[in-house]
Order: sequence, then structure tokens, then C-alpha cells
Amino acid sequence: MAASPSSSVSAGASYDRSSATRFPVSVDTALRAAGWQPGRWDIKQAEYWADALRDHTTPAGHRHTVFPAAVEAWAEFGGLSYGPAGPGRQIAPAPVRLDPLTGLHLARTFADLGRALDTHVCPLGIETDGRSHLAIDAGGRVYGIDHTGDWYLGAGIDEALTTLLTGLQPVRLTTA
Repeated sequence: MAASPSSSVSAGASYDRSSATRFPVSVDTALRAAGWQPGRWDIKQAEYWADALRDHTTPAGHRHTVFPAAVEAWAEFGGLSYGPAGPGRQIAPAPVRLDPLTGLHLARTFADLGRALDTHVCPLGIETDGRSHLAIDAGGRVYGIDHTGDWYLGAGIDEALTTLLTGLQPVRLTTA
């Protein structure tokens, strides 16, 4: 699978988590309405999720891989449900819940996507309207997995939340 989206944010971008100008105004408003604020960091909850995912084995023997990019995204944004930031710019915006345990029983699905992308992939959450499961890879890139295929949502959690909450059209992953 390959996605060649151009992005102004690199996967390993360094940014100030406490910056008040990190997100577009509408996205920042939606995040804060859900309870997020700059500097939020619930590492205890993130570690609980990491342990739960590591400890789970599917009946067929599949297991999740947990890595720092996932734990960091969970610590900052996890446990909250985010509503759309207004009308969609290109498509309907998606309400999102960042809770990796929503993908607990999809270890094989995430492993298959990871193999196709030549990286490790871990659950991130869901679009709460039931459209898609969200995943993050070891480089911090975010994807959506739904009944129509796999989608690239952004080079990092910030870009992915902006894509989802503002209704930007994600890039469909295709076989190369």
C-alpha cells in the first residue's frame, strides 16, 4: 500500500504541546469543548491502555504492538470524545473517540495494515458514527480503517484530528 500525500507536518515533527496556536481555531475549539487543553498528559491512563493491549491475544494468536507514538497520542488526547469543528470542508466531519481499547479485538486487522505499510500499527480510537477504526503507526502517522478500505489521515495526530474534525478528504491507501 502506498500513500503519497504531501504534508507540511513531518511524522517526527517537534512542537510545543502547550502552544495555544497549534490547531486551527475551529479544531482548537472542538478539542477544548471535549476537555482537552494544551499540556494535557494522562500517562497513567495511557500506560493502562498499553498494558491491556499488550496482554490481549486473539483466539488465533494475534497480538498488538505498542510503541511510543501511540502512548504519547493516548496520553494527550485519549479518553475524550471530540465533536466536529463545524460544517465539513470537503466531506462530512467525523466525531471521534480516542480510546485504543475500541480496537482491542482487531489485532489481526492492525497487524495486516502494518505489514502492508512496512511498519507497526496500533489502535487509536474510532469515528463514533461507526464509520471507521483509527490507527497510529510507529512513526506517528494516523490511518482510518473502514468497510471501504484504508485511509491516510495525517502525518501526526494533530493533522489527523484536523482532517477528521474539519471534514477534509483523507487519502485512500492503494496497493503499489
